[in-house]
Amino acid sequence: MIRLHARWLKAVGLIAAIVVVIVAAGAVWRLVDRDPEVSAADVPSTPELVARGRYLTRAADCAACHTTPDGDTFTGGVAFKLPFGTIYSTNITPDRNTGIGTWSDDDFVRALHEGVDKDGSHLYPAFPYTSYTALTRDDAVAIKAYLFSLPPKYAPARENGLSFPFNQRWGMAFWNLVFLDQHRFRPTLLASAEENRGAYLATALGHCGECHTPRNFAFAMTQSRLFAGAVVTGWWAYNITSDKTYGIGAWSDRQLADYIQTGHADGRGSAAGPMGEAVANSLQHLTPQDTAALVSYLRKVPPQKGEAGVEIAATTKGMSTSTAWAPGQAENGGNVLGSGIFEGACASCHQWNGAGQQTPYAALAGGQTVNDPMGTNLVQVLLSGADLRAVHPTTFMPSFGKAYSDAELAAVSNYVIDHFGGKSGHVTAEGVRQSRGTR
Repeated sequence: MIRLHARWLKAVGLIAAIVVVIVAAGAVWRLVDRDPEVSAADVPSTPELVARGRYLTRAADCAACHTTPDGDTFTGGVAFKLPFGTIYSTNITPDRNTGIGTWSDDDFVRALHEGVDKDGSHLYPAFPYTSYTALTRDDAVAIKAYLFSLPPKYAPARENGLSFPFNQRWGMAFWNLVFLDQHRFRPTLLASAEENRGAYLATALGHCGECHTPRNFAFAMTQSRLFAGAVVTGWWAYNITSDKTYGIGAWSDRQLADYIQTGHADGRGSAAGPMGEAVANSLQHLTPQDTAALVSYLRKVPPQKGEAGVEIAATTKGMSTSTAWAPGQAENGGNVLGSGIFEGACASCHQWNGAGQQTPYAALAGGQTVNDPMGTNLVQVLLSGADLRAVHPTTFMPSFGKAYSDAELAAVSNYVIDHFGGKSGHVTAEGVRQSRGTR
């Protein structure tokens, strides 16, 4: 027994040593295989540079992370709740005391490419420099020119609430050695110019992977599962690979373009939560050419499988036996509470057959939200509501979080999943209570 124990310890030690060697080798390679930073004098601001920077700033969706719902644009204060504490975004207006008004072009580029601020302090990757590192210097400088054209706003940074050792910023230097792939964007030789433009928009400027890619044990993106989907701040960022069952491979080009531009695709559902914000703040402002480039690139993203049980049901017995104004006979499966709440609060907009009444954004048929047995995004929409009025003036759903109890919201969620997704919902009152805590 002692010999077996000793052998087990040796095996564990050998495996640990191999892991250390692999990580160390990867860190050394990161130091060697990186694109060098080129220092240069500040580029004079021109109206053309500012206009280009405004477009790029929108495409990068900087407002989403640097503007609170009740705050001034780009003054920071947005909270990122992580398992080890809370990080707050900072002021990126040209205020010289609390913003970035004293930053040079080199300072700004280093922050985006290396995750290091003007004072040499390491930034946390809640700021997506792991994606922005692929930006060209010209694009980074144009973004800075636009930000510096805005009125400075005094807004001191909120103190982060991170536990030890995560509150030690110097530790990010070691994290960067392992996980920061410090390269500018490299076009794929066999891809078209349009596909390469789409790749740049998705992976660097738009940093889609920061939400849509699962994280590893160190909270770095798992590159082997790029765009396979992940849960972020309580919302499920769906699989956007070319997989036809779990991703967007079965979507038409028109559906993809519509979703990017408007937050809605007929037969595929509507955006809400962080994705709704991305459409409102960023994606709707892309040129038709850049939208087409994104679609072309997404078509080529390698497919990634999802979890069984979330496949999209184009139609269900509940929908097919219902009319717009009345449910099918005896189809609530005994969920009287859920069907009653849907009848009183939801049916007038969404309709029993899932077609939607006042606006196509209210259609439920074919959406991923109603096909998730856990009701991840469905519960969040019920709690938070949805607002795409920045895209379409009639697209608004109020919050029902205060109107109904956790048990009632769980019941109506399970009814919606059954009726419109054809699946047995697993939403619980405790799950709803926990979802309230992520908002």
